[in-house]
Amino acid sequence: MQSNLFPSDSPNKTASLFAEIVFDRPLDQAFTYAVSEQLIDQIEVGKRVRVPFGRGDRTTVGYCVGLTDEPPGRSVKEIVAVLDDEALLTDSLLRLTRWMADYYLCGWGQVLNAVVPAAARDQAGLVKRAFVEAVPEAELASPIVNLPPKQLAILKALREANQPIEAQRIKRQLQVTDAPLKALLQRGLIRQARRRIEKLSQAEPHADYPPIQLNEEQRTAWEAIAPFVQRGEFRSFLLHGVTGSGKTEVYLRAIEEVIRQGKQAIVLVPEISLTPQTVQRFSGRFGEVAVLHSHLGDADRGSHWRRVFQGKVQVVVGARSAVFAPTRNLGLIVIDEEHESSFKQDTTPRYHGRDVAVMRARLENVPILLGSATPSLESWYNTSRGAYTLLSLSKRVMDRPLPPVHLLDLRHQPLRRGRPSALSDALVYAMQQALDQGGQVILLLNRRGFATHIHCPSCGHVEACRFCDLAMTYHKLKDLMLCHHCGYEQEPLKKCSQCGRSAVRYQGLGTEKLEVEIQERFPGRTVARMDSDTMRKPGSHARTLAAFRRGEIQILLGTQMIAKGLDFPNVTLVGVVNADVALHMPDFRSSERTFQLLSQVAGRAGRGSNGGRVLIQTFNPEHPCIAHVVTHDYVAFVQSELAHRREYQYPPFQRLARVVVRARQPQQAADFADQLAKAFETGLQTLRQQGPAEVRLLGPAEAAVFRLKGVYRYHFQLQSPSPGTLHKLLRLVRPMLTPPSGVEFVVDIDPVNML
Repeated sequence: MQSNLFPSDSPNKTASLFAEIVFDRPLDQAFTYAVSEQLIDQIEVGKRVRVPFGRGDRTTVGYCVGLTDEPPGRSVKEIVAVLDDEALLTDSLLRLTRWMADYYLCGWGQVLNAVVPAAARDQAGLVKRAFVEAVPEAELASPIVNLPPKQLAILKALREANQPIEAQRIKRQLQVTDAPLKALLQRGLIRQARRRIEKLSQAEPHADYPPIQLNEEQRTAWEAIAPFVQRGEFRSFLLHGVTGSGKTEVYLRAIEEVIRQGKQAIVLVPEISLTPQTVQRFSGRFGEVAVLHSHLGDADRGSHWRRVFQGKVQVVVGARSAVFAPTRNLGLIVIDEEHESSFKQDTTPRYHGRDVAVMRARLENVPILLGSATPSLESWYNTSRGAYTLLSLSKRVMDRPLPPVHLLDLRHQPLRRGRPSALSDALVYAMQQALDQGGQVILLLNRRGFATHIHCPSCGHVEACRFCDLAMTYHKLKDLMLCHHCGYEQEPLKKCSQCGRSAVRYQGLGTEKLEVEIQERFPGRTVARMDSDTMRKPGSHARTLAAFRRGEIQILLGTQMIAKGLDFPNVTLVGVVNADVALHMPDFRSSERTFQLLSQVAGRAGRGSNGGRVLIQTFNPEHPCIAHVVTHDYVAFVQSELAHRREYQYPPFQRLARVVVRARQPQQAADFADQLAKAFETGLQTLRQQGPAEVRLLGPAEAAVFRLKGVYRYHFQLQSPSPGTLHKLLRLVRPMLTPPSGVEFVVDIDPVNML
């Protein structure tokens, strides 16, 4: 730890306690501050403080990460105030966040600020209430005489309670007004204090979810996990189970054992849409469950955080950020759908929730269970090299068969006159058949909006966002053109913005247009659309899925949020409207993501006694990632994809880092990217002088989306068999250059988004 770089003019020379403080800034050091006598009883590691910082002594909020009575040997500034009544961070979270700062090359304070939700920092969910209690008779100056009946009743109730009671509660119980309470206060017979209490929203009622008898494969998986849960010992397990194989019951069995030991469990899910169903299952088995994700209101999020911190809740369910739940007695971490890219954060700190969870489990010496029907190639490779233990569930529960999958080759579909249709005749017929037989239908189209681009047939111009090099999407309900990346809105075009002609065409297919077509083709059927446009209101995911489960919705269409984790026994048909949406993206993971998405959505079919089937519309039926979906053969797909990755030395065979240069002016970005390229060459030379350093450097090059949110971007790609080598190089290069005003460069370790 380094001392404060800018000592104050009036340093504290008598303090016997010193605090190490970090700030929400890209700094890799802590700063030493003196703790005055008045604050010694308040200061604690994990609390926030207000301190003077920098040459101007501007008051800044930081986190206390260490305390020492050893003087720093130089004059230091003094802490102004301690902001928290109790620490916001456990010792284990401090160790984890220190590792994150080192691994993801960012400031420790930046990590801490991301880990502790604003709702917890601001004490959201706590409300002040007046409490009253009876003054003990021994403290009264004179005996109690001639009390009116209502005052006497209040005093008697408080004496019997022998503890403070909320004033509103005593008024309700005894059906009295404020007047008798005020009279007792004035006479000194009772006293009042104000306390902060939790204001939790009413919990949703939940049905019981009793244990079920494990089948042979589930029992084998649980028997492998059980010793590590019982001993409290680190081990990473990858539970590879086909869709509908009962992975959740294995999770529940492990958590039961954790709770029996009086410990806590964290369960991560990738999508907000999965949280309600997961919470219902877990609360049905275990009672109260804490929920942590960004779509919660501040009051609920703050209250859940504190209840976990206080050990009042033993099971925590949430999205990516729930990995930082402040459990004091952790016994297990579960990551459902571990392959999902949504576990990666795209702002500082750019952490991957799965990898952070594995490190947290290692640091706290607890087992971690990662589950998926389509594991990431990185996790699958980790099983082959012994880092993870592979557990397999190859069959569905009750020996139900996996649904047959049929490809509909769109290259050979007959042309229709008039408006083109998103649905082939075969898919329409299958939908009608499923609905007539009382089944339900799920349709996947991973593109929202009505028309995905606006095209001029005269000059060929496609209307792009004013701030991004991306096509605008037309939303019919809003009657607006939107950019899905920066949110820019524009009135619909009546004529081409380039050539001025009026024959512009709204082309391409999004979920909004698909919904209109389905309503026209299937009148009388209830259709619901799930995408980020329709699921904005709190609770909308849960309400829609509950209505679908009750059979009030016959056709559910949507983006990838309907593709995973949902269990609806009456779904007898799943249709994929366009399997090729992401197949040709300039990203080495595009095949893997396509296979995962198609396999996951196919798994929603045939979970009930009536069976089911899957129809996939595609222009690329021979592509391996689509052909292997037909046979539900994950292993065959992995073998072919790993061979491709090995040839080009992509993950999991080598580690990646991505550096992005961003500026409002394209020339500024280009100039600094050139300077950075020279710095990388210098850094590589320095590394190679110290010993072997195998690093492949690509770039600078324009990013696939060159302009995004009004910012021009160049990027570098660094590859190495050793993550340590990449870190050494980046630590060498970062201090060499200070970006000029208006320019920044971002380091992304283990990037997921390559665009």
